[in-house]
Amino acid sequence: MIRFKSLGSGSTGNATVVQAGGPGRVTHLLVDCGLGIRQLETRLARAGMLAEQIDAIFITHEHSDHVGCARQLALRERIPVWMSHGTYSALGKPDFEGLLRIACDEVDIPIGDLEVLPFTVPHDAREPLQLTCTDGNRRLGVATDMGHASSHVLDQLAGCDTLLLECNHDPDLLAASGYPPFLKRRVAGAWGHLANSAAAAIAAALQPRGLKQVVAAHLSEQNNRPDLARSALAAALGCGPADIYVADAGSGCDWLTA
Repeated sequence: MIRFKSLGSGSTGNATVVQAGGPGRVTHLLVDCGLGIRQLETRLARAGMLAEQIDAIFITHEHSDHVGCARQLALRERIPVWMSHGTYSALGKPDFEGLLRIACDEVDIPIGDLEVLPFTVPHDAREPLQLTCTDGNRRLGVATDMGHASSHVLDQLAGCDTLLLECNHDPDLLAASGYPPFLKRRVAGAWGHLANSAAAAIAAALQPRGLKQVVAAHLSEQNNRPDLARSALAAALGCGPADIYVADAGSGCDWLTA
């Protein structure tokens, strides 16, 4: 069984725990680590976990709200850290004291009871990756921080039972916001972030390919609202808004089964 819990999702920090296994053996993968060390430990404690239980860290790209305390945590707890070579270079090639592992597009990563498959996405970072995780029975997809869904992205997410999917902004709220023009163009661009409508289109395309559950993630606090994200995804999937979970910036979401 795969369970997952977002510890926080948004521009102030992103981190998600993915858990697999059963009695006597449990694997914990931390996807992104974009929080301060104390805040991360506090949120792990609320999830019933300790930092020492994390078996591996996967960093999707170099932006600070995804990297956070990753190096500090890895060195303190001696946790392997996976990221692309481009992400590592963009971070300035810090010394991970032998804990660095390089992730590549479509190259499987075995982590305990999980098999992780990274894939490239269109986003304004050096070599950004998102990923799917499976225990052989269920598949979870993580797809945030991308400007659009390429055919490659959709192919990689096909067969996912559950998807943690970016719903970053509502175009009307973004247009009316106080963001400067260049930032509005960046967010809405093909290498920026997904609008609710774009996320809904992805969910609709994946539903015939096995998708059963969607969790809206990485909502902009200024340019989106949970009810707008829920409504867009529910309309695409033919369900009620109450069937759509939302991972917020302050507390993420509850433990959910993929």
